[in-house]
Amino acid sequence: MTLKILYFARLKESFGQAEETVTFTGQTVAGLIDELAARGGAWSVELAPGRVFRVAVNQELAPPSTELKTGDEVAIFPPVTGG
Repeated sequence: MTLKILYFARLKESFGQAEETVTFTGQTVAGLIDELAARGGAWSVELAPGRVFRVAVNQELAPPSTELKTGDEVAIFPPVTGG
């Protein structure tokens, strides 16, 4: 399936890109994160277990078990504080 992935804040800086379109053969958010982390380098550091980040699918916060479908927009971002 084809997914549009958006990166924000620290992750955008670490990955050197704000967005990309990927072909993903898995089914869930957890599988996508694992596949991205397998790229190595900053990807494996930022998306390692224990690192804090959030995932939204089509602008709704999504737990790792969320199933993905072609055309979904997946946003990955660190928690943000502010007022």
